[in-house]
Amino acid sequence: MEIINNKKEFRFEAMLPDGEFARLDYRWLKGRMVLMHTVVPGSARGKGVGAALVKYVLDYVRAHDLKVIVYCQFVAKYMKSHPEYDDLVAETAGSR
Repeated sequence: MEIINNKKEFRFEAMLPDGEFARLDYRWLKGRMVLMHTVVPGSARGKGVGAALVKYVLDYVRAHDLKVIVYCQFVAKYMKSHPEYDDLVAETAGSR
């Protein structure tokens, strides 16, 4: 599965075999990538597509020396079971 960063649309996209796209939308806030929402078409749910997309994005964040703010519940759930990504979370006033 190929995943690209569509910078114009502020989202990472994964083209699926049936021609549909899974995506993870983001925004920028003070140099931090805000992970907003993950969308996986119904035909691809439960097949690891969302997890692969989140992993790709978090690896991208690490490779580009960025930090994230997580609003997306799917990403938060993924990160809870993958503590190796905890260092990528930007410290916020509410996390102190």
